[in-house]
Amino acid sequence: MNYLLITQGSHGDVLPFTGLGRRLRERGHRVTLVTNGHFQEEASANGFDFVPIGTDEDYQEEFANPEIWQSIAGFMTLGRWIARSMPIQYQAILERYEKDNTAVVASSAAFGARIAHEKLGVPLVTLLLQPALLRSAHKMPVVAGLPRFPGWVPPIAMRGFFRVFDVIEDYIVRANEVNAFRAALGLPPVKRLVDKWWLSPQRVIALFPDWFAPLQPDWPAELRTTSFPLCDGCTTDAALPDEVKEFLEKGEPPIVFTPGTAMMHGKSFFAAAVRACELLGRRGLLLTRFTDHLPDRLPPAVRHFSYVPFGQLLPRAAAIVHHGGIGTLAQALAAGIPQLIMPLAYDQPDNARRLKEMGVGDSLKPARFRGPAAARKLARLLESPDVAAKCRSLAKLMDGPAALERACEFIEALAGRRSLST
Repeated sequence: MNYLLITQGSHGDVLPFTGLGRRLRERGHRVTLVTNGHFQEEASANGFDFVPIGTDEDYQEEFANPEIWQSIAGFMTLGRWIARSMPIQYQAILERYEKDNTAVVASSAAFGARIAHEKLGVPLVTLLLQPALLRSAHKMPVVAGLPRFPGWVPPIAMRGFFRVFDVIEDYIVRANEVNAFRAALGLPPVKRLVDKWWLSPQRVIALFPDWFAPLQPDWPAELRTTSFPLCDGCTTDAALPDEVKEFLEKGEPPIVFTPGTAMMHGKSFFAAAVRACELLGRRGLLLTRFTDHLPDRLPPAVRHFSYVPFGQLLPRAAAIVHHGGIGTLAQALAAGIPQLIMPLAYDQPDNARRLKEMGVGDSLKPARFRGPAAARKLARLLESPDVAAKCRSLAKLMDGPAALERACEFIEALAGRRSLST
């Protein structure tokens, strides 16, 4: 079977698709990754065919724009990505579609895949990485830029809000351009795109467990849940660099700080990180590819590294402070350590809320993320026996390999074939 995996975004958006593609190849399938040109080397290293959506230069330019990390402006940027990517995605499927031997696994924002499903009849699976993408009138996710409603608001009122807000969302995701593209293909117009249309009517796979996001009665009937896939390059044998090992072995477990791989505006974050470590008398490990974000001088107890595999690093850490990305969150849950979140946009506030409700994390808004405030939050998390116990309890529930295996089974069941050899 030929599987086309279609997504876009940062490493946190792409690595789960890479991990899934590797597992599909192991099961005898051919895999084509359709995403930004920034990830071409990743695709080649895993033996995938590759179709670029834009160039590495486009990727760097998009993430260098500070508006991408703002609640409303960030969604407008996402809308531009969707519109620009849609015809490329559709053409990639059209050129590779073999009836009864092709299926597509795509993110919800891959509108070209959703349109190809309607026009060509290609089987389509929507892969969801975070629960914030699933709206519910019973438990509204916390999405940056949207109002927060108290739990007592009745579902009928929430559904009314959705209908009104869908008009705005159609503007954000450029429904007029989507419908113009559809019209050129002889398809009727659609509206309320991010209600249910952007999800496959055949199969939706959630790569998160129901203990993290309990199933809601108005979620799609086609939804199937797995667990967190724990994709950190999706390798379990990556060794820690010698200099990292040396640092870890010379003292107590450090607090890890990372604002995410695509964050190009992290100066204030790392300044607060260093100050928090000084106030706590703790060791710190700062992760970023952008060395100009770091203070001119780091204290002896704080070290910087460009990249360290979370699967090997976090079990040896005391806590992690990060942006609230779902992949980083899952790795920390697996390591059994507390988390302090500085949510910026998109699903990050919802992820932070869920961690706090489970008793394993806390959050600070970016405007309040300063050294003293971060130190106070971290002290409470690190000193609480209850937090430590809950972290250990949730770590026992994590099973990354099983998540990918289960996702492959759901995908193969829809496609109707197990592998090229069957």
